[in-house]
Amino acid sequence: MGTLVSFHAHPDDESIGTAGTLAKAAALGHRVVLVFATRGELGEPVPGVLAEGEQLPVRRSAECHASARALGVARVEFLGYVDSGMMGEPSNDAPYCFWQAPVEHAAKRLALILEEEEADVLTTYDDNGGYGHPDHIQVHRVGARAGELAGVPVVAQNTTNRDWLLRGMKGLRADGGADFSLDIPDDPSFGKPESEITHRVEAVEYAETKRASMRAHASQMGPDHFMLTMPDPVFAMGLGTEFYIVDAQPNPATAPEIWTEVFEPLR
Repeated sequence: MGTLVSFHAHPDDESIGTAGTLAKAAALGHRVVLVFATRGELGEPVPGVLAEGEQLPVRRSAECHASARALGVARVEFLGYVDSGMMGEPSNDAPYCFWQAPVEHAAKRLALILEEEEADVLTTYDDNGGYGHPDHIQVHRVGARAGELAGVPVVAQNTTNRDWLLRGMKGLRADGGADFSLDIPDDPSFGKPESEITHRVEAVEYAETKRASMRAHASQMGPDHFMLTMPDPVFAMGLGTEFYIVDAQPNPATAPEIWTEVFEPLR
C-alpha cells in the first residue's frame, strides 16, 4: 500500500481537479490524504444555502470532510492560511493570506504532514495554478518545496489539458452526441498544452464518485451548477481523465506502487 497526499488551495478544488485520482487510489487500497492551504473564506456561497449566523469557512471545512468520505480519503488537514481572493484584489495584500505566506515557512508546515504520512506521491498544481489564481500558484510553489524537504518520490502537478478538451468538444459535436458545450477559454494562461503534460489518470469509472464529491460542496455548487448538470458524455470527456506534469520522474525499477498503479504516461 502507498500513500498519496493531495494539496489544494481551497475546499472544492479537490473535487474539480483530482477527485478521480483520489477515488481511484483509495479504491485500489492506497492511503489518501487531503491538505488544504485555506478554508475558502472568500468564496461566494450559493444564495440561501447558509443558515442564519452560519460562517462560510466553518461550513466549507465541514464540506471538505463530507467530500473526503465520498472519495475514501483517510485524513483531512488545513495549513491555517486565509483565502487570498482572485488575482489583483486588495485581499491579496493581507499579511495573513496564503499568497503572502513565506514559501519556506508554509512548505515546512506541509512537509511535516508529508513526513508523518511517508508520502509516495504529492499532487499540487502547475506553475500558473491552472488559471492564474494566486493561491493556486502558491500551492505550486509551496508544494514543490515541501516535496523537496520531505523527500517525496513523486510530485505531480495537476493541470487542465487544453488540447484534450478542444478535441473532445469537437468530437462530441461531430457525433451529434451533445447539445451541451464547455466554454473553453482561448487563453494561454488556462491549463497547459498537451505537449507539456506527462501523465494522466483514467478515472471515468469514478465519475459518479467525483460528482458526489462536488455535491458535498453545496455552499459553492448548487444543483444547477454547470458541472453537476453536464450530460454524462460531456462530464466523462471533460472531467473523467485527469492530467499531470511530472518534472522529475522516478526510476521505473524503484517507483512507488501507487505511482505505477494510478498514473500512466501520456505518451
